[in-house]
Amino acid sequence: MKPPVFAYAAADHLEQALELKQQYGSDARFLAGGQSLVPAMNYRLVQPKVLIDINRVEGFAEIASKADETRVGALTRLAMIEGDASLAQSLPVLVDACRHVAHPQIRNRGTVGGNLCQADPASELPAVLLALDARVRARSLRGERWIALADFHRGIYETALDDSELVTEVAIPQPPADARSCFLETARRRGDFAMMGVAVVLVSDGDRRCLSARIALCNAGPVPVLAKAGSSALVGEILSTQTIDAAARAVAAEIDPPGSLQASPEFQRHLAYVLTRRALGNAAEVTA
Repeated sequence: MKPPVFAYAAADHLEQALELKQQYGSDARFLAGGQSLVPAMNYRLVQPKVLIDINRVEGFAEIASKADETRVGALTRLAMIEGDASLAQSLPVLVDACRHVAHPQIRNRGTVGGNLCQADPASELPAVLLALDARVRARSLRGERWIALADFHRGIYETALDDSELVTEVAIPQPPADARSCFLETARRRGDFAMMGVAVVLVSDGDRRCLSARIALCNAGPVPVLAKAGSSALVGEILSTQTIDAAARAVAAEIDPPGSLQASPEFQRHLAYVLTRRALGNAAEVTA
């Protein structure tokens, strides 16, 4: 399989990349890791007339942690996150989720920005960043804007970016020191797309009363899903087997999974219940 004919341009700096994108608009696609884009082109599912290679653009493959947030450049490879010892301490759920993405060869090339812009509802990274309440920085020749992760994905393979914009970084608020988190997924085989995935971030007090909860799922709908009912069911409650089970049942009831050849919607709801119960139990250190 071969892609259709296309033109290729390698941008040396951000302004050049943005100028090329404004010039060609929807006929052009940015090339970062290419782990999703190139196979799609080979299958002729997408047929851009121009590829704008942004791998030479400097400054967008860095991880910078501050007291209140962590900034991750759009060209940061998933393997960099996976192997970052500092992130393993400050954002362990992000590191765990990256370890579930495909295989090492894919993670060595795949980028944070490319993963988010692919907008695949089965992808792990959008769900975990939603659970972490992240935001995305988009740039164009007109300027820049920040987009909440909750507003970034509009549908399957669809984002809030316009034809002239490029994602440059992701900002992740630093969770409280006593926050606990977990990511779990089920796939047919290691490295396959998740039939269902769940990311949870919990904060509780000394009496194990839940102060805040964010539960996000991948492959539970056309976009990553923040389970508001399930999250709200925990707030103010003592974290126990009973309250966790009730929250997991609320999550399964509120999602509308698409189903696939591997898993019916009913089975996906069951997986959402089981994985949410386990992830909450792991994060809260409550044995189911």
